[in-house]
Formats: sequence, structure tokens, C-alpha cells
Amino acid sequence: MTHRPYTPWLFLAPGLAICLMFTIFPFVNMIVLAFTDASALGGGRFTGVDNFVRMAEDPKFWLAARNSALYMIGVVPPLVLLPLLIAMLAQKVVPGIGIFRTAFFTPVIASAVVVGLIWTWLLDSRGLVNNVVEALGGTRIGFLTDSTLLLISSMVVTVWRGLGYYMVIYLAALANVPKDLHEAAMVDGAGPIRRFWSVTVPSLRPTMVLVAALSAVNGFRVFSEIYLLSGGTGGPGGASTTMVLLIQSVGRGLTGEVGYASALSFVLFVILLGLLLVTLKLNRREEQL
Repeated sequence: MTHRPYTPWLFLAPGLAICLMFTIFPFVNMIVLAFTDASALGGGRFTGVDNFVRMAEDPKFWLAARNSALYMIGVVPPLVLLPLLIAMLAQKVVPGIGIFRTAFFTPVIASAVVVGLIWTWLLDSRGLVNNVVEALGGTRIGFLTDSTLLLISSMVVTVWRGLGYYMVIYLAALANVPKDLHEAAMVDGAGPIRRFWSVTVPSLRPTMVLVAALSAVNGFRVFSEIYLLSGGTGGPGGASTTMVLLIQSVGRGLTGEVGYASALSFVLFVILLGLLLVTLKLNRREEQL
């Protein structure tokens, strides 16, 4: 049976059309709009690099970039280490381990809105945590009304939601750690802690780099946690605004500045691309060791 040269392209055409319509075209359109003064009502004149010059002079941009960077720095270490420790516990085959794994994975599949409502109920000035603090003789803490505490509270929610997801990645990686290395270390008299640092960690290093990359990208483009805990305001006076929250606030509504929001999105894309390239380089170096 013979095939015409264009036959494979006929099978690929539906997928390519969907990719072109929902991925490539919006991305290219975003880059084009970044160099215009387009509004939500359409149109827009070519303005060159005016949006980027405005961005460099915009204190809101620098505040959002700083908050996003702090957010990334705050969530990456716990999201690299805690899921690893949980995965090491969860890989044990003991009665009830399924419940343990499910408990940590449930936040991953929970709706962001539900998660936001739960944590708002917990951390609100009249919430459960503050009621406990007051019952113990303390004063109520402004978890959601202080800009710094709001960022930290959002980081806690991000870490809490990410534990189960990264735990699954580590569970898959732990299954591939050679058992003979552990057995050889045990014969040499190495205890559990020594085997962890000398066998487990070196074997998981590429996975840890991958988890660091994923959590860094997700941390830098955080949106739902800050948006939900702050009620969509970005904290008091917008002091806890992050990059994605700034893009959303600039580009939304009939008065939205789509051109400027596109320029912000383009810069965010460049930053995230840079993070990924650095991580890929680190991962490649780990694999060569």
C-alpha cells in the first residue's frame, strides 16, 4: 500500500490548526500588541518601545517584579525539600499509607477558589487561626491585611498545594534509585541519614533540579493565591501585587490597556524563559556528572 506525501499532514492538520489558533496566534498577537497602545476596545497605533520605556519608569512594575522574585525565593526551597521527605515516608508499604498519600494529594486537585475560601476562612481577622491566637491570650494578626504577611500567607498556601504534586514526582524518582547502592551502603555500616545524603540525594539530584525549575516558574507567575486571599486587590494599597496580578489589573475591563499589559506579559515570558534555560543547563550538567 502506497501513501501520498501529504497523507501524514492530513492527519496532523486538526491538531496543528488547534495549536495555531489557541497557542501560536495568541502568542504572536501578544508580541505585536506589546508595541502598540491598543485598548480593550481594539485598534491601537504602533508606538515602538514606548510601553517598555514606561515599564522601566513604572514603580508598580518594579514592585510587582520584586514581589514575584521574593515569592519565588520563598516557595522554591520548601517545595524542593518537603515533598522529598513526604515521598520517603509515603513510599513505605504500611497499613493506611493510601490515606496518607491521598491526604497530601487532595489539595492538588482541589479548585483554586475552594482553596482560597478555606484559607481566607482560616486566616481572616475573624478566622479560626486568629480566634485560637486570641483564646491563648495573644492579639489578632493581620495575615490578610498586612502586605508582608499576605505574601507569606500566600506562599504557605502555594507550598501546601504543591506538596502532593511534587511528592508524586519524587515517588517516581525514588522507585528508580538502585537498591543495591543502599544495600552496599548498609554493608559498609552507613545509617539511614548517611544513606540519605550519600545515596538518595545524589540519585535524585536531576529530579530536584526539575522540581526547583517547575516550582520557580509557578512561584514567579503566581496569581490565584494572592488574588483570592487579598480579595482581588493585591493587598493593602496593592503592595502585594505580583507580575500576573499587575497584568490582569492593567488589561482588564473596557478601559484596559491591552498594549501595556501585552508588554508586561512579554517581559514575564522572557524572565520565565531565562529561568527555564538556566535550569536546563543545570540539569544537563547534573546528568553528565
